[in-house]
Amino acid sequence: MGNFIISNKELQHLAMKVAYKLNYELSTYELRVFADGESKITIKQINADRIILIHSINPPVDSNLIRVASLIHEAKKYSNSVIAVVPYMGYARQDKMFLDGEIITIEVVAKLLEAVGVSAIIVLDIHSDFALQKFNVPIINVSVVPAIVEHINKLKLANPIIVSPDFGGSNRARSISEIVGSEHLVLRKHRDKKTGRIKIRFNKINHINNRDIVLVDDMISTGNSIINAVEILKKNKCGKIFVVCTHAILIGDAKDRIIKSGVEKIISANTITGHEDIDMSSLISKSIKDIISKI
Repeated sequence: MGNFIISNKELQHLAMKVAYKLNYELSTYELRVFADGESKITIKQINADRIILIHSINPPVDSNLIRVASLIHEAKKYSNSVIAVVPYMGYARQDKMFLDGEIITIEVVAKLLEAVGVSAIIVLDIHSDFALQKFNVPIINVSVVPAIVEHINKLKLANPIIVSPDFGGSNRARSISEIVGSEHLVLRKHRDKKTGRIKIRFNKINHINNRDIVLVDDMISTGNSIINAVEILKKNKCGKIFVVCTHAILIGDAKDRIIKSGVEKIISANTITGHEDIDMSSLISKSIKDIISKI
């Protein structure tokens, strides 16, 4: 028996790198989606000491969630040790009750993955530390900050400022700025809990004039927060703006809208497609070794 890695098609490129670094074998599965949206998965039978599943729960979130759960359930038939590497953990934003009656959906996700037999989980820059607390199996949240810093240093920016579009990302912006050796700035975002509409409040910013901006966030979905932040930064006569994120979900025309707003480039980790700018295979490989020692 050996150790195997299984991944979905979108993350096959990332899985190949991790398999090479760990000297694991790659296995495949077939996916058929019926007209009504149901997924039919056929997995190749293997005899394994350990199976690593690499698969994000990104849009379509519900479909990918059931695929991850199904793959874990099937993999458990071939190995007692099944580790799920879920670079982007869907539903992590639904980690607490804001309005009466709201379901904390990440609790449901945690119970589902545990019920189908997952041994441990690895995530990357999960949106909320509260979400981590909902899991009862070993879970590692890998910080992408070191890889982001390495990429920022290659950009050769002019006296850059690291900017977070909201207070929730302030620690990330501060950590990056401290390592890069630059200033950081946090904008104030307000999201209406009922409508979801976003407003960014700010005072006039004097010290960003002609300075390059690195706008950092954990995920970009619709792009509205980023676009609003870019508008404010442009009004204050900043230099070039680069957007750096871990998870480039980019729903619909979000990418085009962000670029049209005045952004030089969107830089992201390979957590959704496996072909993005910041490669996470080394950090994931190390985390797999770390979590194996805990189970």
